[in-house]
This record gives sequence, C-alpha cells and structure tokens, in this order.
Amino acid sequence: MKTKNFRPDWTEQAPPAGSFRSIAKYGHPDRFKHPSDAWVRMMKDEFHLTDADFSKKFDEGHAQVALNRAPALKPEQIEALEAVVGRENVSRDDYSRVKYSSAKTAEEILELRRGIIREVADVVVHPRDKQDVRKIVEYCDAQRVPVTVFSGGSSCNFGCRPCRGGVSLVMSTHMNKVLEVNELNQTARVQPGLFGPAYEDALNRAPELFHCRQRYTCGHFPQSFEYSTVGGWVLTLGSGQASTYYGDAYDIVFSQEFVTPAGSFKTLDYPATATGPKVNDIMKGSEGVFGVLVEVTMKIFRYQPENRRFFSFMYPTWESAVDASREIMQSEFGRPAIYRISDPEETERGLALYGMPGFVDSFLAFRGFKPMRRCLCLGNVEGDRDYARLVARKIRRIARKHGAMSLTGYAGRKWEHTRYTEPYMREDLNDFGILIDTLEAGVTWDNLHRLHQNVRAFVKSRPGTICMTHASHFYPQGTNLYFIFIARMGLDEYVAFQKGIIDKIVEYGGSLSHHHGVGRLLAPWMGSHLGREQMAVLRALKRHFDPHNVMNPGGQLGLDEIPARRAGSKE
Repeated sequence: MKTKNFRPDWTEQAPPAGSFRSIAKYGHPDRFKHPSDAWVRMMKDEFHLTDADFSKKFDEGHAQVALNRAPALKPEQIEALEAVVGRENVSRDDYSRVKYSSAKTAEEILELRRGIIREVADVVVHPRDKQDVRKIVEYCDAQRVPVTVFSGGSSCNFGCRPCRGGVSLVMSTHMNKVLEVNELNQTARVQPGLFGPAYEDALNRAPELFHCRQRYTCGHFPQSFEYSTVGGWVLTLGSGQASTYYGDAYDIVFSQEFVTPAGSFKTLDYPATATGPKVNDIMKGSEGVFGVLVEVTMKIFRYQPENRRFFSFMYPTWESAVDASREIMQSEFGRPAIYRISDPEETERGLALYGMPGFVDSFLAFRGFKPMRRCLCLGNVEGDRDYARLVARKIRRIARKHGAMSLTGYAGRKWEHTRYTEPYMREDLNDFGILIDTLEAGVTWDNLHRLHQNVRAFVKSRPGTICMTHASHFYPQGTNLYFIFIARMGLDEYVAFQKGIIDKIVEYGGSLSHHHGVGRLLAPWMGSHLGREQMAVLRALKRHFDPHNVMNPGGQLGLDEIPARRAGSKE
C-alpha cells in the first residue's frame, strides 16, 4: 500500500497578539506559504534528517514581549513630543518599542524567537504630516535625542535598530498617500510611508482617482513589495524585479523633500540640469543619516499588462547563459523587464522543488542539458505592443544562438505567481532549526565568474550547506549575483559564517550591496570598500546636515562609531 508523504505540522495560526513571534513573522499574520513536500525531501536528504527531526519545533517565540527597561527620555521630553503629534501618536509600551526597533535580518528574527531583545527606542512617534516631522527633528536636535526612521520594517541589514534609544519615527502610519499624479510630466508625488500595493493600485486606477487619461505603474516590484514603502525603496537604493527595464529606485526618483537638523529643502523638478553635483542624487540611499524624507516625486510608466510576453529557456551551461545575457543587455534593441538566470545548483533544486516529471528530465538530458550543468532563464517583456514583440523575438534569437531551448512562457508565469510569497517559508524552516538567508553583490561582466566561483566555494566548504545563486538585475556593464544559503547552524556560527561570505564578496570584487542597502550590517566594510576620500565626503555631508549626530546614529553607512555585533541581553 502506498503511504502518504510525511508532512510536518506547519504552523497555521496567526502568532499570539503581543508575542515575539508576531514581530518576527514576515508579512500578514494570517498568511502562510509552507514548504512543499519536495522541499521537505530536499531538507532531509541534504541535512540527513528524519521525520523525527520535524516533530519538535524550536524557539517559536510565543512568549509575550516584556522589555523591563524604562524609557531613558525624561517625562517632559515625552510630553513635548506628545504636544507635537498628539498623545495618541506616541507609544512607550514594551511591545511598540520592540516592534518599531526591529526588522527582518535573519539574526534579528532568530533572536526575537528566543526572546532576546537588543537595542530599542525609548519612545515611538507616528507623525501625521511633514510639519510634525519638522517640529520633531528640530526638538530632538536641540535636546540631542536620537531619531531612527522606521517605515515598512522590511530592512535586512539592521537599518531600523536604534543604537542609542531615542525616538523611532514611524512614517507609514499616517504619511502613506499619493498626493498628486502629474500626467503631463508622467510623475507621481507621494508620501514616504506608502506601501507598494497601495501605490501601484492608485497608479493603475489613475483615471478614476486622478482624472488621468492613462493607467500607470510604478515599475518597482521588489520581493518585499507588499511590505515595503516608497521611501524605503529610495533611501536604501532598492531594485525591483523588473529593474532591467524600469531601472532601480535610484533611476526613478525625480525629486525629494527632506527635513534635516540643518534645515528643510526640496530638490528641483527638472528632467536634467547642469547646475553642479545634484543634491537629489546625494540624498538617495542616505538611509536616514542626513534627515527624514517627507515627500518624493517618482517617475511613473504606462500600465500595459496586455502586452506582456513571458519567456523561459534552458541553457546547456552557466557560461552560455551568462554570455547570452550579456549580449542581450548590450544589444540596442531594448531590454526585458524581468530577467533571471539561475546557476546549476539553483536550477536543479528549482526543477526538483517544482516537481519536474522524470520524462522531462530525461528529455532535457537527451538534448544535451545535463543535470548540474544546465541553467534556467526566465523573464518577461513589457511596454508597447510592437516593442514587446520585437524584444521578445530578439531575445529568442540570441538564446538559440547560445544553445538554449525554449520552455515557452510557463516557467516565467509560474514564478511570477509566487514571487512575493517565498519569504513566508523562512518561518516554517526556522521552526525546525533550518536557517535560510541571502547576500547579494553587483559585479561587472569581466569579474562575474570569479566572484561566483569563489563565493560559492566558500559557502560549499561548510558541509551540509545549500548555495543557490541567480542573477536578476541586468545592465550593459554587468549584473548582480544573489546568493541564497540554507543550513542547520546555531546563531553564533551563523553570524561568523555570514561575515565570512561578506569577506569573500569583498575579496573577489563584488559590491557590498546591490539592492538591500548598507545599514549597520555592512557598515564595518564601508571604509575599505569606498576608500578614505569617499568616506570623508560622506562624513562631511553628515556633519553639515546633522551636526549633533542625532539622525540614525550608531554606525549606519559606517559614518560614525559602529557598535559591536550582538551586544545585548536576554530579558
């Protein structure tokens, strides 16, 4: 008799209100995406696990948050903040202080699940508008009270951790609206706390909401799209999954309005200007160290989903996939929107996880696409109908020239359907002591294979470690490599292992970050990465905008003293 596949007892209930798990959990409290049976089989095979290993959960984080640390701010300082925004918009309870001081690094999640609390804000403030922000920043600067900006809370580099207490300034509670769509200029002026889905929905419905003739799209769709904000995209230099066509967040910012301790200003609305170095560019990626972004004008694009053309290919080798991708990006016929190539290990694991039938595997092998050599490519083309047809046709031609076989658009559509839900699985894996994390690096074409081979070699040097790699943001001059590693390891070993991977990325010529920003995680490497002179320029800007170092102090971007990792206590 055929037995049913063993399936772990995945958690199906929302975390208890007020619990550590409710802070650590990704996404909506009632949404889950459990690992498939194929995932479970892969974990068992790779880590030599049995059904028994999936019978007991670890450090689930169901305990209630209890901080037991009184706010360091004086009562009169808290009262002054309440006078600005109203008492209902100031919180100092334990749960709020921990929630709005935490984000989504693997280290933070694992610690929260164990009830470990590191640095927290003294008080949480929810400004209602940019006038509130200006008054708060002025007061905190005068009182030397640190201000850490919190928006979506999806940071994966300790970007929301308030090293020296003070105020956690939550932008997404009230400052979350589309203020204007300028159809003539094809721009949208928005508040920084606006979450991705609300922004995209407003642009898609521009005729109904803003009396526009066209429907629009933001063009920016990171994996964290549902739980990240426009301001977060800009201030961490994020990249959406369709960045190859629409550009990174850096490319689609038109102008910005900032409140800083030195004063408030709005950069100018011009498509181009030759008036010296652009302050608009300086403020992008500033991660809250210069001031608070209170409004941003973004470029927007015509929404034409009916013209999307999906494609997917199997390449015989990683080298052929890279060569074809470079030719596609350096040709002058246009670019795809979404474009991804997976290396051999990611390809094989992906095929297994999505349940590729045995006859398909045999057919691919017969055609010369051998396991642990072949590489999957998938993506789509967007824009005008004739443009989409042309680019899709040119991509197919180049792919065939480099030995690829078309798999139709099925793989691309299937991937797009689940592209925002993958992070939910981390919770289930963590329940059974399995850790999954990512690091990414920008790289030029002439250094891609060196970086890929050596970082992979380091990750795989640890027995029982999965390393899946893909490239997913492309330029004529290069791409990024996104390393996903999965292992069973303790928290201390993980911190050391992660540091080793970053060391290898730097050693072999990758950028410290491609689209996750710097935060405090990568700050220790910033000096060697940028060099003394460039760091001196950033520090000079910091001294100008924030002379008393109240804006997100504690090593953000490596601009001041970086606290030791994991310096805290279990409450």
